[in-house]
Amino acid sequence: MEIPKGKKIYFASDNHLGAPTIEASRPREKKFVAWLDEIKEDAAAIFLLGDLFDFWFEYRTVIPKGFTRTLGKLVEIADSGIPIHYFVGNHDLWMNGYFEEELGIPVYHKPQEFKLGAKDFFIGHGDGLGPGDKGYKRMKKIFKGKFFNWLFRWGHPDIGMRIAQYFSVKNKLISGDDDATFLGEDNEWLAIYSRKKLEDKHRDYFIFGHRHLPLQIQLNETSKYINLGDWIQYFTYGEFDGNTFELKK
Repeated sequence: MEIPKGKKIYFASDNHLGAPTIEASRPREKKFVAWLDEIKEDAAAIFLLGDLFDFWFEYRTVIPKGFTRTLGKLVEIADSGIPIHYFVGNHDLWMNGYFEEELGIPVYHKPQEFKLGAKDFFIGHGDGLGPGDKGYKRMKKIFKGKFFNWLFRWGHPDIGMRIAQYFSVKNKLISGDDDATFLGEDNEWLAIYSRKKLEDKHRDYFIFGHRHLPLQIQLNETSKYINLGDWIQYFTYGEFDGNTFELKK
């Protein structure tokens, strides 16, 4: 992807809109929409790295209530010709075509590699990667299983959403943030994962969310791991101008 002069690529993750309730998260949603409205002026592309919603499940004819401001702004930006790339997280992994068909936004269920300008990027939400996150790895096998999806899909949406919201807010294994404290550069499991990936191929940047911590860790002389933080406590985002990547607030 070429980056025109004066344009930038933006990255954000972990808004968890709807937590603990839709009403309580609305000020954060308005702040995020205002940010989208601001960056659309010079955005060459926008990458959203998952957990935009605290829970999202697509039935065949139903999507979760709420988030109208966010969805409206995203489709406005996508319709204007600015590409948006969405990576599912552990709270919104049940996406099944709505973003692609209604918003024109491609959705990725696994990390992807991008050439942005002259730099090589490895991008994903970050859940379930590396040596840690063991509790979530166990839970993900259940959530992605055919039986769980069948059971949830064929229940009434009102009941399903209420159950899902309870577990999403209360269960730290699902959230993946049971230890949202800095573990040290040698122990951060996404940094360990990134160093392992560098053994087979060079990448300039590894960009993840999920940890809810704004982090920048130099992996070697030319590669860096960056975690984007969140839009709950830190309100941080990534900005790449074709040469330099910065975490901003």
